[in-house]
Amino acid sequence: MGKAKIAITLDAEYIGELDRLVEEKYFQNRSQAIQDAVSEKLARMKRSRLSMECAKLDPAFEQATAEEGLSEDLRQWPAY
Repeated sequence: MGKAKIAITLDAEYIGELDRLVEEKYFQNRSQAIQDAVSEKLARMKRSRLSMECAKLDPAFEQATAEEGLSEDLRQWPAY
């Protein structure tokens, strides 16, 4: 994936924290720290959106759909 240079503005407090983490070798540089933070936030947002969409589902309808035709199939399965 290609990279592009951008300019951002952060509170001095955040810059201080970033610099401390870079100094402690947690990140190679500010860019890596910011890239990791953005990547993590985007992934969290995707998971959250999936959870919101799943909450819209009707459990009874989903259960009925999942079991549709299951009784016929069960007779064909061997006994355990």
